[in-house]
Amino acid sequence: MSGPEDQKMWGGRFDRPSDASFYEFERSWQFDRRLLPQELALDRAWARAIASAGILSHEEGQQIVAALDELERRAQSDPAWLDNSNAEDVHHFVEAALIEKLGHLGAKLHTGRSRNEMVATEFRMYVKEAAHQIRRAIASLLHAFAAQAESNLRTPMPGSTHLQHAQPLLVSHWLLAHGESFHRDAERIAAASARADACPLGSGALAGCAFPLDRKALARDLGFSRVTANSLDAVGDRDFALEYISALCFLAMHLSRLSEDMVLFASPEFAYIELPDEFSTGSSLMPQKKNPDAWELIRGKTGRIYGALFALLTTCKGLPSSYQRDLQEDKEALFGADDQALTMVQIAGKTLAATRFREERLREAAQDPALVATEVADYLVTFGVPFREAHEIVGKVLRAAESEGKSIREMPLDHLKEFSPAFGRDLGTVLTLESALARRAVAGGTAPGAVRAALDDFKQRLIKLEENP
Repeated sequence: MSGPEDQKMWGGRFDRPSDASFYEFERSWQFDRRLLPQELALDRAWARAIASAGILSHEEGQQIVAALDELERRAQSDPAWLDNSNAEDVHHFVEAALIEKLGHLGAKLHTGRSRNEMVATEFRMYVKEAAHQIRRAIASLLHAFAAQAESNLRTPMPGSTHLQHAQPLLVSHWLLAHGESFHRDAERIAAASARADACPLGSGALAGCAFPLDRKALARDLGFSRVTANSLDAVGDRDFALEYISALCFLAMHLSRLSEDMVLFASPEFAYIELPDEFSTGSSLMPQKKNPDAWELIRGKTGRIYGALFALLTTCKGLPSSYQRDLQEDKEALFGADDQALTMVQIAGKTLAATRFREERLREAAQDPALVATEVADYLVTFGVPFREAHEIVGKVLRAAESEGKSIREMPLDHLKEFSPAFGRDLGTVLTLESALARRAVAGGTAPGAVRAALDDFKQRLIKLEENP
């Protein structure tokens, strides 16, 4: 005897049942069961809406909502019920369970609606909630940046371009530089969520609903700020999903760049940081090893998120108007990218918070005389030497110092005057690390006061993010 799940949502037009292998091929329950909370919320809203439109009596609407509440409780308490289901998809699962419970009344709920609009609505609901979770995780990561920046406000480090020593920085300035990228990620994710915040319900299969529903009331009931403008577009649009995965790609890229810096900084050649035991691993052969696996795995998993974006872009690129079954491929890509990104952000935040910056080693590295070469050129400019000439003079001085095995700080004043008469005894004051840092006092610069102001602003923006996740 066939069970309620054997009753297809579309089988009346067919004489023969689906081939068993094809049914397994086209089923999506294995992954779209994740949308069960959204499905049940949508079904409740739809029951209330069609009751208000006179399609159901008030009592029938209440019965259906109560039955849906009971299904939700069972789903939460009986995982085996979900695991053993042979449903085609999440819509089939709930409809079959509702019919089993309510009989003829359960079959009334699907009046006036299509799976095309249902999945588009539920997917948007999922993206909105996922974006909320990711933004909360980013806020936790930003707290780790702020705390480390506060602890390292007086710690200098060598700043680099091309992985070559360039100019001195404060460690806090370096930390806030990474933090800025994650603030932008939070903004991008919020924008993707806002794009998803339009309710397709009431669009039907493609042409709109034939019954007099209040679409705006439906949207409000489901937590949307507005309704979609065009039924044909609404059922086939996955721009919101692409924008969300795209935002996750930016997030993953920034996590990967942070990871690369941390892997380098943990190496013996740099030795700028001490890796936390809790987020590191050892070697099965070499007992001395402490490996930065947390950062390496974050860097490695970035490719998965990029792959999800290209997969969905490829799915969408050649589709005609309206809903096509190809769009069933949208969810696994987004679910996988979202899972990976959320875990990556969480692990990055915990690992960063537990990392110790080696102040003595950083300060030692920041004393590299080459880091103040620009200060020497700027010094000459203050005496009227054109910058291009000053640049060339300093280059010659550095080359001479290298050939003599000295640093620029060790060059005698008489020798320096051979390169330019503008050099004076006060040059020593600009060759100090403290002077080089203090002179970058513009907004956004690495001077201690500028970094303090930037950190205060960083924290204020973090408060706003937490207030509006």
